[in-house]
Amino acid sequence: MGKWMVSAKKADFNGIAERFHIDPVIARIIRNRDVVGEEEMQKFLHGTVADLYDPALLKDADKAARILCEKTEGKSRIRVIGDYDIDGVCATYILTACLEACGAAVDAVIPHRITDGYGLSERLIEEAAHDGIETILTCDNGIAALSQTACAKGLGMTVIVTDHHEVPYEVREDGSRTETLPEADAVVDPKQSGCPYPFKGICGAVVAYKLMQIYLERMCQAGAVTEEGKIALMRELLAFAGFATVGDVMELTDENRIVVKYGLRQIEQSANPGLRALLAVNELTDKKLTGYHIGFILGPCLNATGRLDTAARALAMFRTKDQAEAFTIAGELKALNDSRKEMTRQGTIQAIDMIENSALKEDKVLVVFLPDCHESLAGIIAGRIRERYYKPVFVLTRAEEGVKGSGRSVEAYHMYDKMSECKELYIKYGGHKMAAGLSLPEENVEAFRSFLNAHSGLREEDLTEVVHIDVPMPMSYVTTALINQFSLLEPFGNGNPKPVFAQKSVRVCRGRILGKNKNVGKYRVADEAGHEYDMMYFGDLEGWHGFLASHFGEEEVCRLYDGGASEIIISVIYYPDLNVFRGREQLQMIMQDYRA
Repeated sequence: MGKWMVSAKKADFNGIAERFHIDPVIARIIRNRDVVGEEEMQKFLHGTVADLYDPALLKDADKAARILCEKTEGKSRIRVIGDYDIDGVCATYILTACLEACGAAVDAVIPHRITDGYGLSERLIEEAAHDGIETILTCDNGIAALSQTACAKGLGMTVIVTDHHEVPYEVREDGSRTETLPEADAVVDPKQSGCPYPFKGICGAVVAYKLMQIYLERMCQAGAVTEEGKIALMRELLAFAGFATVGDVMELTDENRIVVKYGLRQIEQSANPGLRALLAVNELTDKKLTGYHIGFILGPCLNATGRLDTAARALAMFRTKDQAEAFTIAGELKALNDSRKEMTRQGTIQAIDMIENSALKEDKVLVVFLPDCHESLAGIIAGRIRERYYKPVFVLTRAEEGVKGSGRSVEAYHMYDKMSECKELYIKYGGHKMAAGLSLPEENVEAFRSFLNAHSGLREEDLTEVVHIDVPMPMSYVTTALINQFSLLEPFGNGNPKPVFAQKSVRVCRGRILGKNKNVGKYRVADEAGHEYDMMYFGDLEGWHGFLASHFGEEEVCRLYDGGASEIIISVIYYPDLNVFRGREQLQMIMQDYRA
């Protein structure tokens, strides 16, 4: 169980509520998200695309746009090289759609996860040279491709790098860092030093979107596209920028909230055959979309094809004008994702068994080597293991050459920085604070594990997840009007979680188990005043029942489900929701955590 901590940030909540016509509870939640000042609160609640930052603030963006305009007008062949995940596919589509709309001679390549690996490779450069490509434009990769960029420049190519990942660096004796940028003609990455862009947390697709804003403006002035065409195209492509922001698990703060908020609405009404088909096969047509739908239903379909087949299929789905072809590909992507789910389940079970039955369980940084696991599933399995143990996790698999792997981190552990302390062990690595990828010789696996654990810097308290409670609030305060105001806080996701509340002395009166897999609990609960409420639990029922039995006894658990009035009294963390059934709305509480 996590450590419960009540957010205690101060502000004039009643004054904020009056100023913005919201409930004081909503004002407290906004302050808990570190949004301060009237201007920032206005942007949080009512920000529009007009509040997005000027793309010209991205270092080298204007230079990159100018080069692309020259290449477009000169009919020089341009190749976009993306990545095989959601962000890379969406970024590639944004770039190719804009360049094609202005008449550029452009094509695109998505590297194959197994045969090419991540990002720009010398094989892809040599292939481009053979195909007569004059300009390489990367997206969602390239910032660490130092030798590959040098290879392309040696072959006489123009190279433009657009990325959002951490810039490689060397640490001097005094502890300062020296960045090493690829020797490209332009490098557009908000994380590079000297870049004045005010928000560094955008994904690769948003970097691409920003670059294309400048490019389209220039091409509009040159008469290659109309003003109306430019506006319509950027509106349509906001769907892909928002899709990628959620799919790449960017923090939904600052302008990312606006990109996702308006991107979701654009996905709902998109004319893109691929997006429409993807919604249809997942039974989401005409539904109000949330970050959940992108993160857990639509996004995994794109990632699955990059993991088990080729992400070029996902790009083809977005690029096709043929509705029938779009539906065929969308169906294939959904089937691949269904297969991926089962493979992930099996791999997760194997990883847990390995940890529980070895010395790994004592490690603060888990390095799990699953030789026979499909290498594309390492990141997902690492995420599942991180959730279970709340420790930094690397899952490694045997690849064609050596070992490949992915890591997922916890808040107190900067994964990329810690990996950089033993860079001599890798063939290749990259990432950021919360996630990373690497390849290394198999004989270095144990040295990798040993070094990370010897130098983790983690304390025991760093390995206890903190559950942040927005407001200690009695369930009796919840109304339909308050729940409706929660929409002002959307989109929810990383960096802007759903608000949660806490109440003590909740009696769990009676309950029943629902769902075809018997994995959902529905309960009638009462507060100290005797007011009763419906409460749902979608978490680990086995763990819940074990908790109840250990604190209240097996007999009390049986009474809970047998219709008797149980005497189970607990504290709960919950969030309120509206259950809509046959047109009727009913308040219900969703239990997130519990304790005696």
